[in-house]
Amino acid sequence: MMPIPLTAAELTPEWLTAALGAAVDTVAAEPVGTGQIGSVFRLRLTGDGVPERLLAKLPAADPGTREMLAGAYRQEVRFYTELAATVAVRTPRCHYAEIHGSGSEFVLLLEDLAPASQGDQIAGCTVAHAHQAVANLAGLHAPRWCDQALLDIEGFSRNGPEEAATLGELYGPTTDLFLDRLGDRLTPEDRDTVRACGEIIAGWLIARPERFGLVHGDYRLDNLLFGPGDPAVVTAVDWQTVNLGLPARDLAYFVTTSLDPEPRRAAEGDLIATYHRRLTELGVTGYSLDACRQDYRFAALQGPLVAVFGAAYGTPSERGDAMFATMIRRSCAAIRDLDSLTAEPAPL
Repeated sequence: MMPIPLTAAELTPEWLTAALGAAVDTVAAEPVGTGQIGSVFRLRLTGDGVPERLLAKLPAADPGTREMLAGAYRQEVRFYTELAATVAVRTPRCHYAEIHGSGSEFVLLLEDLAPASQGDQIAGCTVAHAHQAVANLAGLHAPRWCDQALLDIEGFSRNGPEEAATLGELYGPTTDLFLDRLGDRLTPEDRDTVRACGEIIAGWLIARPERFGLVHGDYRLDNLLFGPGDPAVVTAVDWQTVNLGLPARDLAYFVTTSLDPEPRRAAEGDLIATYHRRLTELGVTGYSLDACRQDYRFAALQGPLVAVFGAAYGTPSERGDAMFATMIRRSCAAIRDLDSLTAEPAPL
């Protein structure tokens, strides 16, 4: 195995030549993003038969943080090396992937999709962009829909009673942490909705285990790239949270956190139909549009679940606080509109 670079300085022409199997003469690296989960660098290369630009993903600089995030690193590498070629979701092309030991040391060399632009979780997106995003999401779910072979992949599993019990124990204290920090940015109604989710979240997590697929886990605007064309080509990135679950969780999470209440209410039915149409085009059978709508309604609790834990335990920042508060406000409005607290997933 080749050594894994842990810093930009270690992404030398010699190392890149060995990784890419083509001669790299020069490389210039510039940081991209904030580096909270790991480090990302845009590489500009010269050489014979090599891409002009690549993105390099490396682990976090701190060794303790790297160990804590090893599981997330393993999931992303597995996605690119074992799963990306088996689904129809658009992702960056992976030119090289390597991971060592526990997973705390890894490297990914990915296609640089510039001039595509990153979505903005706070600003939200247009309905047209949302339709493109949910159609792309169906490309993740449909090809491996209820595929039992997924259960044999190391690191991939459906949530069970143990995970549900743990979530049930943690949700209340985590909600307290979240509301202590950001509760003043919410209405009393939103705060009540967040707390009410905790009363049913354990059972919600493990409902309808027979209907499962690959789920991104954090399919939202900040993790999507939108191309400059019309219609925009949407590409999903950041696969650290990929696992197995009820597919509608990704759908409801994206729609309810990406659109403000008024445009969401107007477009919601059409967006679900776009997603369902693409599922059927890609071969999913025995899953009606009505069942998809019912699963969507049930799955809307994904928004508060991710936002509450992300805000409570993530590294605080001004933008992060604004983002999580916005996600909570949008998703809580959807939960009330849809009466999701009393919903059940669609029958099999």
